[in-house]
Amino acid sequence: MTEAEFIAALRRLPLHPAARGLDDDTALIDAGPLVVTTDTLVEGVHFLPTDPAQDVAWKLVATNLSDLAAKGANPEGILLNYPLGDDAWDHAFLEGLSEVLTAFDTRIIGGDTVTLPRTPPAS
Repeated sequence: MTEAEFIAALRRLPLHPAARGLDDDTALIDAGPLVVTTDTLVEGVHFLPTDPAQDVAWKLVATNLSDLAAKGANPEGILLNYPLGDDAWDHAFLEGLSEVLTAFDTRIIGGDTVTLPRTPPAS
């Protein structure tokens, strides 16, 4: 999956107006005071390599929403920073992301995607 394809798939998920269609790596938020957080989950540290991608998406969103709740904030949405890598994983992550956004009635505000270098399989 290319970065453009991934972003196109994100555009089909619930988006906050601040995301401005995910046309760039910024969000335009007209509110205050704001509580903002972004967490990164790292394979082998925050989740196991064998964990399903859908579960990782749920954990990522739940972790961020929990941080906001701890500050007494009412979530407007989430920021998503995502490294594209394996096509099957990326598709499954999008599926889980769609489910968790719907379950928590939240939207994507913005974020950033990057394409990781492809590593050839070990022989």
